[in-house]
Amino acid sequence: MTFDPATLHYTSDGLIPCIAQQDGTGEVLMMAWMNEAAVERTLATEKVTYWSRSRQAFWVKGETSGHTQQLVELRVDCDRDCLLAIVRQTGPACHTNRRSCFYTAIQDEAEVELMKPEP
Repeated sequence: MTFDPATLHYTSDGLIPCIAQQDGTGEVLMMAWMNEAAVERTLATEKVTYWSRSRQAFWVKGETSGHTQQLVELRVDCDRDCLLAIVRQTGPACHTNRRSCFYTAIQDEAEVELMKPEP
């Protein structure tokens, strides 16, 4: 069966959330949004491409920072309303220079920072 990005369930803004996960370790790196064209570009280039809601423009991960995401596999969830990008991450995934955007935990009703920015 051939994959058609138009069969995904996008929000009313034409977006779908995409979770990036490190190949091999399963580490959750980040979540960002894609539109249909970003999905198509990601599959065509194997460079993970997101849609920036603030800039209203495509955002190829690592294009300016060098912290790239090479696509290994793109998965679709059972409801077809969320994507999982299995990637090979180079450098930090988070714009705060941390390995993961999920660096804060809620423990005993307090926020705890789990990792520091990379040097």
